[in-house]
Amino acid sequence: MKPRVLIVDDEPEVLDLVDFKLSGHGFEVVRAANGIEALRKARCESPDVIVLDLMLPDLDGLSVYEILRTQPSTRDVPVVIFSALDRPVNRSPGYKINVSRWLKKGSDFEALSDSVRAAVEQHVESVRLRVDPEQQNAPA
Repeated sequence: MKPRVLIVDDEPEVLDLVDFKLSGHGFEVVRAANGIEALRKARCESPDVIVLDLMLPDLDGLSVYEILRTQPSTRDVPVVIFSALDRPVNRSPGYKINVSRWLKKGSDFEALSDSVRAAVEQHVESVRLRVDPEQQNAPA
């Protein structure tokens, strides 16, 4: 079964390119073009990881991230930020975001693929340990 990745970006060209690259690396890709659609698809499609742009037309990516973290069905799904921004905007200086990786658009797509793969492995391992806590000390 292929790991499922939700890509969230409002630029169709970016969606096409990231979809093409990740599909070619063995991922099943689900796409969302805005924040509201991303929240709906995150709940319905059960992605293993979310690749999230921050500058979205309806709801900014950090707001999407914050909502995902409050929902039981999505709170543990790893998020990889893939944005033109280097850091969160319009947030207080002490604001912290706990994402798997923060990549600037224009990064090597191998880095994106590697980050997604690592986030999927992290997610699968955390689910495995949640289901069977006795496996915590057992070899993988």
